[in-house]
Amino acid sequence: MARIAGVDLPRTKRVEIGLTYIFGIGLTMSKKILATANVDINTRVKDLSEEEVRRISAVIMNSGFKVEGDLRREIQQNIKRLMDIGCYRGLRHRKGLPCHGQRTKTNARTRKGRSAAIPGKKKATAKT
Repeated sequence: MARIAGVDLPRTKRVEIGLTYIFGIGLTMSKKILATANVDINTRVKDLSEEEVRRISAVIMNSGFKVEGDLRREIQQNIKRLMDIGCYRGLRHRKGLPCHGQRTKTNARTRKGRSAAIPGKKKATAKT
């Protein structure tokens, strides 16, 4: 099993798709990495030689891009900085609300969590 940047790549997938399992590497970046490392994009992960895995790892480490733990740490530090300076986006993060301008009257359940039932509130029925 190929292990690159601390991630076990799925054996049965093609290398260009397998690299996208690494946090911070998408399909376009994966293709650039494979072109630089001189590895065929149609090769399956299980068919990679040790030398090819080593070349791919070297390209990722020397590319200057942050992946996995470093990238996650940087993102968390950026969010913490926003919360510390008290800007609008930081306040939205602190309250657990969407911070990219989405509506919150309805929807936004991913960020807000499950809706709390209001005790004693029933639907009004029409009286005749």
